[in-house]
Amino acid sequence: MPKTVTSPIQKKLAAMLVELRKDAGLRQVDLAEKLGVYQSWVTHMESGQRRIDVVELIELGRAIGFDPAEVVRKLSKR
Repeated sequence: MPKTVTSPIQKKLAAMLVELRKDAGLRQVDLAEKLGVYQSWVTHMESGQRRIDVVELIELGRAIGFDPAEVVRKLSKR
């Protein structure tokens, strides 16, 4: 099993989060402000340099406006 940061599922998750953020009309800096983190944190997450844990996925869902459970369902089907 590959390390989680480089796994195909992690890469798909990062791509999905970029799409969800853009669909919500948010820039990286906007999302960072909502989360109370630096924009570089968002950049690292979206580029796959940072692993996303369950708590972060829930917080991202609140900030962007998506259902984290639905994202997990889609990832498990791919």
